[in-house]
Amino acid sequence: MNAFKYIVPVLAAVSLVSCKKFLEVEPVDSVSDGQTIVDKTSAETATRGLYRALSADGYYGVTFQSIGYLSGDNVQWTGSQSIIQQFISHNVRADNANIASAWSAIYTTINRANHIIAKVPNVTDPLFTQTLRNQLTGEAYFVRALAYFDLARTWGGVQLALTPTNSASDKTGIQRSSLAETYAQVLSDLTAAEPLLPETTNRVRATKKTVWALRARYHLYQKEYALAEAYATKLLGDAASYQLVKPYSAFFANNVVNTQESIFELSYSSTYTNGHRNQWQPPANNGTRQWAPSDAFLTLVNDASIGGNRSALVAKTSQGLWYGNLYYRSPATDPAYVLRIAEQYLIRAEARANQPGKLTEALADLNAVRSRAGLANSTAATQNDVLLAIENERRIEFAFEPHRWFDLVRTDRAGTVLGVNDKNKWVLPVPANEVLIDGSLEQNFSY
Repeated sequence: MNAFKYIVPVLAAVSLVSCKKFLEVEPVDSVSDGQTIVDKTSAETATRGLYRALSADGYYGVTFQSIGYLSGDNVQWTGSQSIIQQFISHNVRADNANIASAWSAIYTTINRANHIIAKVPNVTDPLFTQTLRNQLTGEAYFVRALAYFDLARTWGGVQLALTPTNSASDKTGIQRSSLAETYAQVLSDLTAAEPLLPETTNRVRATKKTVWALRARYHLYQKEYALAEAYATKLLGDAASYQLVKPYSAFFANNVVNTQESIFELSYSSTYTNGHRNQWQPPANNGTRQWAPSDAFLTLVNDASIGGNRSALVAKTSQGLWYGNLYYRSPATDPAYVLRIAEQYLIRAEARANQPGKLTEALADLNAVRSRAGLANSTAATQNDVLLAIENERRIEFAFEPHRWFDLVRTDRAGTVLGVNDKNKWVLPVPANEVLIDGSLEQNFSY
C-alpha cells in the first residue's frame, strides 16, 4: 500500500519480523495519525506515539537497521528466506517485502511528526505552557529530520511530505525531490528543531544535544567537515553527560539502559519488545538466528589487537555456534541505539583527518575509541592511513548497528571493499507496490 495514502498502514507479515505489533490494539501510549490534537494531554499522547512509530519493527525496531548491517560485510545470512540474502548479495528486488516494510514505517513516522508540527502550535489549553508546546514541536521536527535522513541515505531523493495525511488522496502525485533537496529538508528540520528544544540531557527523547549529534552526522555525510567537527565537539565537550563507558560492553551488558554512552536510544518493554533479539540469538537461547556474524568479522573481532574487548559483541553456544550478542535480553527489552558518543568521536576524527593540519587531533579522537576497547594507539601516519584506520574502527565499533553499508557508500568505498561497483546499487529500489499505486513515483534507475 502507499505510505502516503493511508494514515496508519497495515503492514503485511514478512519473514524478517513478527507481526505481533501490528496485531495489537491501539496502545495506551500511542495515538493514530488522524486523531485530533486538541489539548495538552492529546499533544503528549501524540508525541509518545511518534516515538512508538520510530521504534516500530519496520523502522529502528529491526527492519531499517538491518538494511545498514546486512548490506555490509559483518553479517552472514543463515535463514531460509531469499529476501534477506538479497541485501547481502546486493541484488535487492523492488518487490522485497522488507524494503516495503521499512519505507512504509518511515513514512508513518513522518506523518505522525507532520500532525504534531501542524497542530500543536495552535492548541489552546491553559495547562499547555509555551515551553512544552515548543518542546513537543521541536521533537517532531527532529524525528522528521532523522526519518528523511534515513530515507535519503537508503533510497536517494524521495517524496517530501510535509503536511498531515488526512485522506486517501492527499499525497497522490507528489514528485520525488532530488537527493540534495531531500538532505536540505533534513537540515531545515534540524534548524527548526534546535531553538524549540531544551538544552538538557535526555537519552530517550530529543533535545538540543540530540539535534547537535545528528547534525554532526549529517555534515559528515555532506563532507562539510568543519561543521561536522564543530557539532561533534558540542557533545564531546559535555563530559558530565557523555562518556565512553568502559569496557565496551558496559553500554549494553547486564541489562543496562541510558548509560553515559547513549545520546539517543529507543526504549522497549515486556509488552512492546525489540525485534532485533530474535533475529540474532540462537535457538539455544530461544531465538531464530536468522543472521549471524560473518567469518571475516569473527576473525577481526576475536583478534585482540583489532577487536580488543569488543569481542563481547559475539558469543558461542556450547555446540560451537557463533551469534551476535548486542541484543540478548529476555524478554526482548534491549534498547535500539540511534546515537552514541563513540560515533561523535569517530565523526570528529574523520572530519579532522579531512582538514589540513589536523591529523594529530584526528588520531587523538580515534585513539580515545581504541583505548576504550583496550587497544594501543593507532600507528597510522598519513592522511590516507588515518582515514582507513577510522573506517576500520567504525566497522568493529558499530558492527551490528546501521552504519557499515552507509559508511562505505558515503565514502565511495563500496566498490573497493565490497565489490559493488555498480553505483546504481548503492541505493535501494523504491518498493514496487508504491510505484504501482502512485504513477508519479519514479523508480530508481536500473530497478
